[in-house]
Amino acid sequence: MSSEAQTSAEYIHHHLQNLTFGHLSNGTWGVAHSAEEAKEMGFWALNLDTFIMSFLLGAIFLIIFRRVAVNIVSGTPSGLQNFCEWAIEFVDSSVRGSFTSKNNMVAPMALTIFFWVLAMNLMDLIPIDYVPHLMGALGVPFFKVVPSTDPNATFGMAIGVFLLVLYYSVKMKGFGGFVGELTLQPFGKWGLPVNLLLEGVNLIAKPISLALRLFGNMYAGEMIFILIALMGGAWAGFSAGNATLYGSQIILSLGWAIFHILIVTLQAFIFMTLTIVYMDMAHQEHH
Repeated sequence: MSSEAQTSAEYIHHHLQNLTFGHLSNGTWGVAHSAEEAKEMGFWALNLDTFIMSFLLGAIFLIIFRRVAVNIVSGTPSGLQNFCEWAIEFVDSSVRGSFTSKNNMVAPMALTIFFWVLAMNLMDLIPIDYVPHLMGALGVPFFKVVPSTDPNATFGMAIGVFLLVLYYSVKMKGFGGFVGELTLQPFGKWGLPVNLLLEGVNLIAKPISLALRLFGNMYAGEMIFILIALMGGAWAGFSAGNATLYGSQIILSLGWAIFHILIVTLQAFIFMTLTIVYMDMAHQEHH
């Protein structure tokens, strides 16, 4: 429920603002206490909440899977072991269906991407005000708990995938083969400028579309949760209309949360699948 001291616009801006650390206008380094301060920090500002949550969720994923791997049993497995085995089989079947070359790194990378992105996305199901209110009580001005609503996180992952695609494109095809793929297709040597333009745009579009697809869907979902939460402010005064609005908020929150489970899972699956497809394209030698 939004604070009485905030207008609707202030409430929305507060929930969309990252906890940003950088160089303040007074010449010192510190945390921004307003969107204006965060903007003044420039390119080298660090979104601490995105960094902390991404690191924490990645560590949890690694700890869980390592614990299962160390304590694996062949008799009657635990429920957690069953889940991890199912997850590995699911990712392995996805890799086998989309990756036609041989690279032992692709399947572990796909598993990591799927569960790391899924864990980030699932943070969107935490009630929108819980974490900001808790952090506010601790003196932290802002805290976005969903890393995938920050384009810095999605572009960071997408650029990481893009660099791997470039590396394996050159490794598998040679530098000459990679350059030839960019300049000689689809119109041959006489269409070199057009080929370079088309293939260059296609290459650059991969990380951009990968990052913006995840960010756009998660940001839109977060915004809808924020707008639904604003309806709870009507409970400040009791009336039949306010009670109806508050009841609608509960129904809408529950309905959107249930539907959002599909969205957060689907976006993690799409990010993983496109990564596998891009890696497969990098391993294919064109003639």
